[in-house]
Parts: sequence; C-alpha cells; structure tokens
Amino acid sequence: MNRLVWLMAFALTGFAFTYKTPVAPQQPETRKMKSTYLVIYRPGPAWISGKPVTEQPLKEHGKYMLSLYKNGVLKFAGPFTDNAGGAVAFEAENEDEAKAVVAADPAVTSKVFLSELHPWRLVDWEQYVKK
Repeated sequence: MNRLVWLMAFALTGFAFTYKTPVAPQQPETRKMKSTYLVIYRPGPAWISGKPVTEQPLKEHGKYMLSLYKNGVLKFAGPFTDNAGGAVAFEAENEDEAKAVVAADPAVTSKVFLSELHPWRLVDWEQYVKK
C-alpha cells in the first residue's frame, strides 16, 4: 500500500512539474497617445441675430458636449462672455478623428455655429516655474 501511495505521489509530482497553467497571452499596451485639439465656434448662418448665446438653439449641442465629457474626450468647453461663440478643447487620436468629432456636433450640422479646428499643444508652465 505504501508503495502505491509513493508511486501516485511521484506521478502527481511529475505531472505538476510538466503541467503548464494556461496564461492569457501577454499583449503590449496599445494605448495610443492622444493629441489635444481646440475648436473655436463662431456664429453661423442659423445663428439668431441679436440674441445672446444663451438664447440660441443649442440644446442638442449641450447634450453632445456632455456626452463627449462623459466619454473622457472633452476637456474644457464654454461660451465666450461677449456672445461671439465659444471654444472647446478635446482629445483625439488624430486629425481625422478630431474632424469627425466636430462634424458630428449638432450646432455645426444645424449651422448655428461655424467651427475652426486647430491642433493645440498645451504648455506645461509649471516646469518653468521650478527652474
């Protein structure tokens, strides 16, 4: 009986050394570096003349901006206080993606706003303060 136990233990030990636990394949992190883009919004053909930005038909635009924010795309946004439009800073992987974000904006498609898209490099001013 002891011999049988010893043989089984030996066999199991050998199995443990040869068995490889299945491991998910290691994949390199594919997180792409995103660039920052700035959009300047100016009144378009559908802008209601003489009305401030708060009275323009921008409800769907606001919903769209909120969805971009919830998805981590939108970084900063807001109207100009002189009622001349507004600005948005957001991140995209490339210029085509940035153009698609702007093109899908209801304020742009409805022509309440005309848009001007610029790639934007933010300066880390803190690095200069520490010198």
